[in-house]
Amino acid sequence: MKLATYVTAGPPRLAVVADDELLVDVNRAYAALARARGLAAPDALADAHAPADALAFLQCGEAAVAAAREALEHALGLGRETAIARQLAVPLADAKLLPPIVNPPKVVCVARNYAEHAKEAGLQVSEIPILFARFANTLVAHGDPIVRPSVSEQVDWEGELAVVIGKPGHRIARADAMDHVAGYSVFNDVSVRDYQFRVTQYTGGKNFSHSGPFGPFLVLKDEVADPHKLDLTTELNGEVVQRGNTSDMIFDIPAIVEHISEFVALEAGDVIPMGTPSGVGFKRTPPRFLTPGDVVRVTVEGVGVLENPVIDEQELSA
Repeated sequence: MKLATYVTAGPPRLAVVADDELLVDVNRAYAALARARGLAAPDALADAHAPADALAFLQCGEAAVAAAREALEHALGLGRETAIARQLAVPLADAKLLPPIVNPPKVVCVARNYAEHAKEAGLQVSEIPILFARFANTLVAHGDPIVRPSVSEQVDWEGELAVVIGKPGHRIARADAMDHVAGYSVFNDVSVRDYQFRVTQYTGGKNFSHSGPFGPFLVLKDEVADPHKLDLTTELNGEVVQRGNTSDMIFDIPAIVEHISEFVALEAGDVIPMGTPSGVGFKRTPPRFLTPGDVVRVTVEGVGVLENPVIDEQELSA
């Protein structure tokens, strides 16, 4: 199952991606199902069992996933046009996608998790995972612009697989880690290199406004046979600039979940971008950075395609 957070009018809402062209509103479709069954207070039932908010949905766990499947079946059983007319579904083309989790509790990024990327950067492979925090208000949706800030021209790309936590936990054992994963998405950990490397920690260079493309969908883990065997590519204006496979990650998902949860409790909706393969711009000869008019496209096999244009900060405020 693929989930999307979208808006048409009003607040963000959660949908199941029924095909590549139709979003079925989880909450509204479940309420319609409850009405069809003659149940009392169908809207309240839908809010409890199939929330319209992605974070609340994940917090409900497997029960919400089961409810979403029922809601999807009901909406599709009515037929596409009827479901749209009853506002149980919306064509993808008529909706604005947001990041799958609009306000994740935490975004904990993994640095230097591919040996070839460490090598191209002239850095050693660490014996333990290297982590840094990204702020939720830096995230941008599929199709929205990456903004090159006025203070730097050293804006770089980093295509990544993102893990989304579903089941909370503290000091999670490696053997249990995958039970805490809800699913996967695509991330572009856009980095402002001069700000990143002028000090020994990455916070500044990784937290510029409009620098964290994330999406377009949250693909639940039952849709991905093995997240450690996925091809990953990044294209810049149609040219492949990164090509890797998640099998090349130094620290796999269980190791990262175990490590992070040693010191902080993981929560439903936390996002963990798992690091980038080689091919970034700052180590090319000559260095290559993002400029206005560029389009960056990150593809993770079986998870999705995340595409964003690049604009100057002045264009954002124009």
